[in-house]
Amino acid sequence: MESYGALLKEARLAKGLDFETVSRETTIASRYLEALEEEATDRLPGEAYLVGFLRNYADYLGLDKEKLNGLYRAKTLQMSPVPEGLLIKHRPRWIVPTIVVMGVLFVGAVAFLSVFFYRRYMNDPARELARRNQVENAQYELGDQPLARRVYKGDQLLLGTRHGNVVLTVAQASRGSLGIETPVGIQFIDLAEEREVDVDGDSVPEMIVYVSDVSTSETERGAEVRIMLKSDGGTAFATTKDTDILNAESLPQGQERTVIFEDNRAYPFTLNVSFRAGCLFRYRPDRKDTIEDYFGSGDVVTITASNMVRLWVSNGNLAKMQIIADGKTYDLAVSKAGEVIAEDIRWIKDTDGRYKVVVMSID
Repeated sequence: MESYGALLKEARLAKGLDFETVSRETTIASRYLEALEEEATDRLPGEAYLVGFLRNYADYLGLDKEKLNGLYRAKTLQMSPVPEGLLIKHRPRWIVPTIVVMGVLFVGAVAFLSVFFYRRYMNDPARELARRNQVENAQYELGDQPLARRVYKGDQLLLGTRHGNVVLTVAQASRGSLGIETPVGIQFIDLAEEREVDVDGDSVPEMIVYVSDVSTSETERGAEVRIMLKSDGGTAFATTKDTDILNAESLPQGQERTVIFEDNRAYPFTLNVSFRAGCLFRYRPDRKDTIEDYFGSGDVVTITASNMVRLWVSNGNLAKMQIIADGKTYDLAVSKAGEVIAEDIRWIKDTDGRYKVVVMSID
């Protein structure tokens, strides 16, 4: 049987590479590279890291990573003890009848409890009230304060325009998008999208709609939205809190930063990260908890933030990142192979009074 460790070693030696060179270009520590070639799993930090290191090392050497992963799995299975359930044992004759009787009793108990709880669920006053409210639908008047709530199909939005009052109806709140019926047709806003909406066809957007949550299948869940009116000057009444935005003067002197886009207001943005191959990815939106995981080829992570995202990528060349804000998409620069990314993507208020989304490296 082929050995994944031997294949790694043969490929490395054939390319005339040493562990230090490979470590520098893959960001995998030399001791872990050596442990992979010797198949010393006890010297690796854990299976999730082992699989990630194995895939990255195989990609780097031009080997078939799926084949090597299969060889690793096969060896792991060989070394595992035979499950006790597969060993032949002589069972007493009374075992089968007892199991049958207990199975019948169990099925009967499950059926009884299912009927009992179903009746309680259907007769629950709170659920009945929710059903009644959903059937009656709600009506919301849009004003200077942003509307931030969950809306459902059939809900109405009352909007005052320069041409008079307009009634907008939620036509869809599922399948990954929000549909708003306007006098000029249904307009759709996708999940994590922020869009300016012209409701009366005069080419002047009256409001900005941002969809932060909507199901792809469950119609009864509705959609979580934030709707802001636009002033005559074309700016939204509501923005990201100024108190959460750093002034450029308060940033460390000489700290490099790249401006992605700028505006005369700040607002939530979405970061989409798609992975070309396996790597570790850690991120923290605003002041929320940090999330870390191993992501493989084809995985996509969507992050929504009001002010900033702090992120760390073990190999930046394997992650393609895009910022979506105000209905526009901005591509971030691709890093070099093996380069570790540690940076903040955030709003700042610059000395010229403009709000800017910048990328800043951190230690």
